Amino acid sequence: MEIQKILFPEVGRCTEKELYFRTEQECSSVSGDIPDEQTLFENEKKALAAVENNKKIEYLPEEKKIRMQKGAVVTFDTYFNGFSIEKWKKYTVIGDVSVKLVLSGRFRVTLLTKEKIKDDVLTHVVSETVVENEQAAEVEFPYTFADAKGMYTFMLTALEDGSIFAGGSYHAAVAEGKVRDVKIGIAICTFKREPFIEKNLRILNENILNNPASPLHGHLEVFVADNGQSLDRERLSSDKIHINPNRNLGGAGGFTRDLIEIMTHNEELCVTHALLMDDDIVIEPEALVKTYQILTLLKDEYEDAFIGGAMLRLDKQAIQVEAGASWNGGWLKSLKHDLDLRKCDSCLYNEIEEYTEFNAWWYCCFPMKIVTPENLPMPIFIRGDDLEYGLRNMKTLILMNGICVWHEPFENKYSSFLEYYIMRNQLIDNAFHCPWYGARQLNRAILGHCFREVTFYRYKNVDLYLQGIKDFLKGPGWLMEQDGEALHKSVMAAGYRGQELNTLDVPFDYPTFEKSYKYVDSKISKIKRLLTLNGLFLRAKGNNVVPMSAARPALFYRKKKVLQYDVTSHKGFVTEKSFKTSMRCLFSALGLTFTVRFKLKKAQNAWRTEGLKLRTLEFWNGFLGLN
Repeated sequence: MEIQKILFPEVGRCTEKELYFRTEQECSSVSGDIPDEQTLFENEKKALAAVENNKKIEYLPEEKKIRMQKGAVVTFDTYFNGFSIEKWKKYTVIGDVSVKLVLSGRFRVTLLTKEKIKDDVLTHVVSETVVENEQAAEVEFPYTFADAKGMYTFMLTALEDGSIFAGGSYHAAVAEGKVRDVKIGIAICTFKREPFIEKNLRILNENILNNPASPLHGHLEVFVADNGQSLDRERLSSDKIHINPNRNLGGAGGFTRDLIEIMTHNEELCVTHALLMDDDIVIEPEALVKTYQILTLLKDEYEDAFIGGAMLRLDKQAIQVEAGASWNGGWLKSLKHDLDLRKCDSCLYNEIEEYTEFNAWWYCCFPMKIVTPENLPMPIFIRGDDLEYGLRNMKTLILMNGICVWHEPFENKYSSFLEYYIMRNQLIDNAFHCPWYGARQLNRAILGHCFREVTFYRYKNVDLYLQGIKDFLKGPGWLMEQDGEALHKSVMAAGYRGQELNTLDVPFDYPTFEKSYKYVDSKISKIKRLLTLNGLFLRAKGNNVVPMSAARPALFYRKKKVLQYDVTSHKGFVTEKSFKTSMRCLFSALGLTFTVRFKLKKAQNAWRTEGLKLRTLEFWNGFLGLN
């Protein structure tokens, strides 16, 4: 049974070659403490040979082939083309594994296992076979290393000019009757992101929905909650793509609407798993196929497992942002952050399983049987809906190399209105899942966060942050009575919004901006800022231009006005120092800490009891305006 294809770089998805294959020079390095003249000469020749080797390997993107000259070496111990044998064996019912390769010419095929042990990569050669084909033919190579951990992979060495590798796939033996009947319902929430939605629907149509050769063909339904009510439903919908106009109730409202649609019509649809996926991503369709293959082969003890997709950067496609996460009561830990997946060591680190509590909804798949009229997500609009549902329902998370999406990195995004939602929703999540979180932890967070925002002169953010906490203290009954759209509009209006730079009273100067994000704070500067509360009690002089999403207190020290610039939208807003407003904000924060001491426990208890109603279909039908 074919369970994983060998993939190649492709324009429009990912062109980072080393996520797919690596090219090497077939020669060993020369050892020796002090190289003599002959050794230096030999090293120089090998360096030249390495340059020449680059010309010996030609990737043909339109044909999905690699043409190799004699002596060229290509390895596939990569993010997309390594085979995660340890995880496949742990979670699924597969038996013996082999790799089938389409080859023409003369090759030496080397099968390998690789595993990360501390700082070392341990490599075991399973077998080496010389293959010679005049015409392209598929050849099967069995892996016979029974106790393999980490990754199965292979290496191709061309033994004659013009040898061609034309793809292949990993196969596994599966006992009769062990394949599960699986159908995935993709759930997408969108708000006026037509270009992303149309591109991803086109990818799904071309590669899966309208492609009978895909293993996922006939096993996929797509649901789109259109929160902006701006998609061309007539043009984009089909018998497999269901677009539903929805109220703008954030990600929580959009994804829940999709889950309700699947649940309501599942007697005819027979969807077994929901796959929640962001709208502003680039997808690899084979990641969906791989997810499907895993689900069809799960062992009985893992039938309730979640399958998560890693987030890779859209601007630097080889860099991983997160593969699973832990909540820690609000001290969020993104696992395997900032790995460079072009490196084999990083791919092998991904094979090592760590403690996880949830997977974000840019790509998260779970069984539909957990979605019931009493077990829906919380209506918290944005930030925290995915983690709360994961904390509530996830027992096992399966993460595997090759299952991912590309997403714009969060450090390039800044939204002032999130100040309201972040702490309010954190308190809701902690009320249910972190009973140890009390007034001491919250008050420390209040004072620290508000003082930081005051140093940035972001006084509106302090008001939003404090209002979010006050609204949590009102209990779940207050939230049930709110019009979600109206509440969000008022929150949006209360924060800072990026404006065209030519409308601002601080001129945008790129060298000043560049100096800001490269600035390194000195020890003396830190002491000065500490003693003066970041210059709060000193007279301000001059202006500055700083990164909106990466502001630091040192960049605001004794500045009168600061233009905070967003690198993605090329817009900004200006904040201005005000001693009077700073004092108002700090005293408001201090005053709220006293309220927290008296009201927090009562509010937490209310959320744990009355708040259960917010998870129900009855509540959501009214909240979404459904019959």
